[in-house]
Amino acid sequence: MDYSEYASSYAQSSGGGAGSTIFSLILWAALVLGDWILFEKAGEPGWKSIVPGLNIWTMFDLAYGAGWKCLLLLVPLFNIVVWCAFCIRFCKAFGCHFIFGIAMWFLPSFVLLFLAFSKVRYEGPTYSFL
Repeated sequence: MDYSEYASSYAQSSGGGAGSTIFSLILWAALVLGDWILFEKAGEPGWKSIVPGLNIWTMFDLAYGAGWKCLLLLVPLFNIVVWCAFCIRFCKAFGCHFIFGIAMWFLPSFVLLFLAFSKVRYEGPTYSFL
């Protein structure tokens, strides 16, 4: 049995890893850029958006007034509820409607870039149920 046709098709399809890596780097750069500008709008240093862990801590601090609440993301299944509530509160902290929070739940890069380049201002943490 000749397996050379399978080997050649596998070799041709192995180039997808480079494309997905480049796409991931572009997505990460968009997140960092959006975070950097939003942090500076809120009076935080922009370099915090580059440091893993510190960026999400700062985002929770901006949304809730307490960064330690990001540790709730470590609780399985409950983290889905926490992330959804966080997205809504984060957008409300910048004076946006909760629809932006729902959009941020699905497409955080695009919503962060929209918030960063729009004329929204940081209003502070919201103290409501969501």
